[in-house]
Amino acid sequence: MKQVVIDAFNAQIAKERDASVVYESLSFWCAASDYPGFAEFFAKQAAEERTHAEKLAKHMLDRGARPVLGALAAPPSQFDSLTDIAKAALAHEESNTRGVVETLEAAKAAGDYAACNLLAWFVNEQVEEEVWANRMVVLVGRATCAGSLYAVDRHIVADLTGKKD
Repeated sequence: MKQVVIDAFNAQIAKERDASVVYESLSFWCAASDYPGFAEFFAKQAAEERTHAEKLAKHMLDRGARPVLGALAAPPSQFDSLTDIAKAALAHEESNTRGVVETLEAAKAAGDYAACNLLAWFVNEQVEEEVWANRMVVLVGRATCAGSLYAVDRHIVADLTGKKD
């Protein structure tokens, strides 16, 4: 792997690790605010983001490159509402998509077809991630009273993943 691709992969690993910590923080806020469905959803997202970082790192290791982990910033922990939580998740996914595209562009410029192949999976994954994040913003925005927020929370995992409760 060329150094420019290694650097891009390390930057994306940092984004995936950051996303994991952010989602863990969102999960904690939701749990403390009595939104157990959202807490469960974000806990699963945190684990998925860790898996994404590991997938990138494994690719590097398989090709003789060494992933370098840096310090992570503390995630936000104070939010005013579930709407703020949903919007934060969407903004985070949009940022992660930009990172994946930048990494893919670096791999393409370097002629690293193996990296491009892996990153194509990440591009598709980010489409899915932005779909659920946008849907979450819509669902929370439609919930105009405590009862409707309760209903959204109760079914959020099924609504966003297609898996039944």
